[in-house]
Amino acid sequence: MKISVPRNFILLATLGTLTTSALCQTWEREDVGFESIQSRARDLANKPYEAPKHDSLPAWMNELTYDQYRDIRFNPNQALWATEKLPFRAMLFHPGYLYREPVVLNEFTSTHQQRIRLAEAFFNYGPLVTKHGDLPADGGFAGFRLHAPLNNPDVYDELAVFQGASYWRALGKGQHYGISSRGIAIDTGTEGVAEEFPSFREFWLRKPEATDTFARIYALLDGPSYSGAFAFKIDPGNVTIVDVQAVLFTRRAVQRLGIAPMSSMFWFGENSRRRFDDFRPEVHDSDGLAIRTGSGERLWRPICNDTGKLEFSYFDMEKCAGFGLLQRDRRFSAYEDGEAAYHHRPSLWIEPTSDWGPGRVMLMEIPTTDERQDNTVALWEPARTPQPGDRIEFSYRQHWTMDEDPALADGHVVATRTGVHEWEPQQRTMVVEFAGNALNQPSDIPITPFVQATGAGAGSVKIMNVTIQQIPDSRWRVAFKITPAAEGGKLADLGPIELRCSLKRGENFLTETWVYRVTP
Repeated sequence: MKISVPRNFILLATLGTLTTSALCQTWEREDVGFESIQSRARDLANKPYEAPKHDSLPAWMNELTYDQYRDIRFNPNQALWATEKLPFRAMLFHPGYLYREPVVLNEFTSTHQQRIRLAEAFFNYGPLVTKHGDLPADGGFAGFRLHAPLNNPDVYDELAVFQGASYWRALGKGQHYGISSRGIAIDTGTEGVAEEFPSFREFWLRKPEATDTFARIYALLDGPSYSGAFAFKIDPGNVTIVDVQAVLFTRRAVQRLGIAPMSSMFWFGENSRRRFDDFRPEVHDSDGLAIRTGSGERLWRPICNDTGKLEFSYFDMEKCAGFGLLQRDRRFSAYEDGEAAYHHRPSLWIEPTSDWGPGRVMLMEIPTTDERQDNTVALWEPARTPQPGDRIEFSYRQHWTMDEDPALADGHVVATRTGVHEWEPQQRTMVVEFAGNALNQPSDIPITPFVQATGAGAGSVKIMNVTIQQIPDSRWRVAFKITPAAEGGKLADLGPIELRCSLKRGENFLTETWVYRVTP
């Protein structure tokens, strides 16, 4: 991660006007580029933060109910670039309901730009919206979504959505929306400090050319502590790739800056001890956190939501080669939900494309009793928290995928299970299942499990009865028990226990490392 002291430079000037589009937009001659967006962000950082006005919209927009807002639909015939049969189209979100901070949208080419004005012709208002039409000329939008021929060459499917604060989601072929990402996270999970949600205040959407294979977007971020410029290159496919470049300017000190943050949902899974009255065996958008360190170590941390408390896990490293919240289990039978289609929710893998320096991956798990809220957060926290006046530059590549994830070691974890027998109340059984080609290669050297407790609570627990067996579907199952090390101790009296497990052949490790926190 590159940090420097900011320098001022001047925005490019408007040179003139050209023509108008069908909805009376005005083209202006301007060279829009990442440098000019950075200049805008620097100018903001050099001024006191000015919060967006929540009362700038007409009352009827602010008072829209959930159902009324859903009854306002964008008119596909008015999509940007729809009449020119270009490889991408953009549709816009109506302001109002929860989205009361209007977002400015601009279209640009290599030489010109135009602001897209809010107009009634963009939208179809359903019968639930009894009053409409009072649209402020400078009202802005709630965001936008990109469309492309993702699944069928004749159909423009949703590719990416930018709506709300600095959030966005993307899709690859055959995927359903699930996990979300956002520009930065500020003071997420910090005790005694309210989390801050800076917003993308303005976007610039590049008009595609007929031969383009990717979409280009710029965004201006602003908030009490940071302003910033973001550049997005979105390349659709079986795996949709989003290249992100960001420059941030620090207004004031914060306790935690999160880079490449993502939010997902985990209610319960095969490793859950808490069960709910639900017909589905598992409900989650992601089932684990994958990490690849700069030294080449690969970690898999299954997500859990059993303690009923806010939980944090930290993974320190000198260099991060990648991390992400993944949905590894792709079987329909794991979820039995044809409507939510959790087996088609994308994994999100982050691959740094600049030097982030030392830091740590943070996993935050929030207790929940349903599937309606994202309750799992992963982010990169740099070892050095930027200070006021700093300029921070970083970049990374997002993989929105259902394929075998980029973090997948040949030998990888495919299941985590746990339970306590009534006749052994002070012994918890842990089961970890691995798969991978290297595990099934013939050899005279047997495969052996490596299991250990780590961290502050390691001395309070004893690991016993470690076994390994090959089971159907070419899986290898490691089973072991944990029990209090002290004679007469009780599981309930132990604090959280950090466990690790992997498989070896001789001195060679064949699998990634399973890492797990157990609260007995």
